[in-house]
Amino acid sequence: MNKLVQLSHERCISKGIVQDNPFSSKIIEGEELKQVLDINKELIQIAAPFMNHLYDFVKGSGFFSLLCDSEGCILNSIGDENILSEAEKLKMIKGAYMDEIHIGTNAMSVAISEKVPVQISGEEHFISVYHKWTCCAAPIRDSFGSTIGIIDLTGYVGNVHKHTLGMVVAAANAIEKMLQINKYNKMLQLSNKRLETTFHSISSGILTCDMMGNIISMNKQVIRILGYSELDIRKMKIYDFIENWSDIESRIDDNVNVINEDTYIKGRWNKLQYTLTIYPIYDSSMKLHEITLLINELKFSRKIAGKILGGQAVYTFDEVIGKNKNLMQTIDYAKKIASSRSTVLITGESGTGKEVFAQAIHNYSNRKNEAFIALNCGAIPRTLIESELFGYEDGSFTGAKKGGNAGKFEIAEGGTIFLDEIGEMPIDMQTKLLRVIEEGKITRIGSSKTIPIDVRIIAATNKDLKKEIERGNFRKDLYYRLHVLPIYLPPLRERKDDIEELINYYMKKTSEKLNKKEIKLTEEHMRYLIEYDWPGNVRELENVVELMINSEEIRLEFSEKTIRIQETYDSFTPDLSLDAIEKQHIMRIINDSKGNLTLAAKVLNIGRNTLYRKMEKYHLDRSIIERSSEIERGLE
Repeated sequence: MNKLVQLSHERCISKGIVQDNPFSSKIIEGEELKQVLDINKELIQIAAPFMNHLYDFVKGSGFFSLLCDSEGCILNSIGDENILSEAEKLKMIKGAYMDEIHIGTNAMSVAISEKVPVQISGEEHFISVYHKWTCCAAPIRDSFGSTIGIIDLTGYVGNVHKHTLGMVVAAANAIEKMLQINKYNKMLQLSNKRLETTFHSISSGILTCDMMGNIISMNKQVIRILGYSELDIRKMKIYDFIENWSDIESRIDDNVNVINEDTYIKGRWNKLQYTLTIYPIYDSSMKLHEITLLINELKFSRKIAGKILGGQAVYTFDEVIGKNKNLMQTIDYAKKIASSRSTVLITGESGTGKEVFAQAIHNYSNRKNEAFIALNCGAIPRTLIESELFGYEDGSFTGAKKGGNAGKFEIAEGGTIFLDEIGEMPIDMQTKLLRVIEEGKITRIGSSKTIPIDVRIIAATNKDLKKEIERGNFRKDLYYRLHVLPIYLPPLRERKDDIEELINYYMKKTSEKLNKKEIKLTEEHMRYLIEYDWPGNVRELENVVELMINSEEIRLEFSEKTIRIQETYDSFTPDLSLDAIEKQHIMRIINDSKGNLTLAAKVLNIGRNTLYRKMEKYHLDRSIIERSSEIERGLE
């Protein structure tokens, strides 16, 4: 008797197992058995053909094969009728447990406890009625090495062959391999299902084709876009519905990695413009193999374009500095009307922060995740403002971009468009804007097709529009269409209680931006700055603070209505008003920029048209503007 069997017998004796008891002390049936069989359903199905194959080798020789779970519960049996009927009399049936504690030493119990293949013959069985049998059993393991089942071949002692155990081990190994393959196939199916679900759930159309133009795969969005059935599309070629495919294909051949293009796609019912993103797919030898196309509606691509073009509002009401009562009331009102679809007209002097308020309204509204597009109506030439607002079609005028171009209203779809300096808009454009507000539709230049839009309009002006109406410069009907939700921003001289806070805020912000130390102001200096009228409002205050910080060593001396600045720079005279300071600062920046007004405006952090107005205000030489234009044309 080998060592494993001897140890098992000792355990059986210590546990009080009776040798003359022929039945397992644990046999389950009914619902409990059904649950065990359900749990092991995969093992039973995969093992069945291997049990049959194993039995075929010993058929007619008085053998039967058993399959047990990891605890020894019999799950299935196949064999000769005579020996199976003997086994059934001993209740070796489905649900009977063949482990050591319930039926003593046998091949299945030793394979479970020792986790090795084993053959138990004759008196090596602990139960005496089993002495006439020989059992060969081997554990079935999962991919982690854990025992999940036992396969056994049992026959009469005289019929056993030296290769019987080897056949059982081979069957166990084959079952393990099939379980692993089955697991891999399930994972593959799940992965494919996951990919397929993702593929079809993406809102963009996704399509792949080979280099002959044959359609290989597509998602449901492609079927929706084209209007054909999947079968019909598979019969088509890529160039049957993409007009300029030959041009796109030639660029792919030039090893272009990604192509983004607005193009027309011919569907079953009509021809529509979409944005194509094209990705070439290369094989291991870097030979172009397939092409993947991403088809997006222009509305979606415009939203992305809006963000790329600076179409995101950055300011919120938290960044509106001040505690003035009127300002606080204005903020509360702006928050209440933020999510309304009605138009907003913000009025106030130059420099009061109208765009800051417009952005804050957008960011407080239910459109905050959409585009915020700002357009300065006074900074765009009259001939271009219509194309900027409404876009144009291909070939609609000389110099028009191939494929046409979307206007600001299309790009702002779902979001907000901010029309700054609305009082500067040409009268003919005012008529077209009025129609857009009334109908909620736009028409590109050179097109007869109307495009519905969902855009919230916020307009702003520093002009008195009622006086402009009297002068014939502004349409009365447009004024009342814009003046639905009016907001008036008070000038700085009407909110003197905010000046100290604003100075401290811009002092800290500007010093951090320029990496320079803050200028400490005395109470006398601060008192004078609070009393100053600030005709340029917050913008002027910010500029003065920046001038102070740039000057580094500065001493302010006050007399009524005058700020005297004495500093280390020779370019500044010791007795200057704020206007004079601004004039000299502008002259110095223009000089440092070598007459390039675009660069100067950027350094001053103001618009170029604003810089032009300030130059006219301070009677700066017009030749500087002309020289700047020459410089900028040269740079182009």
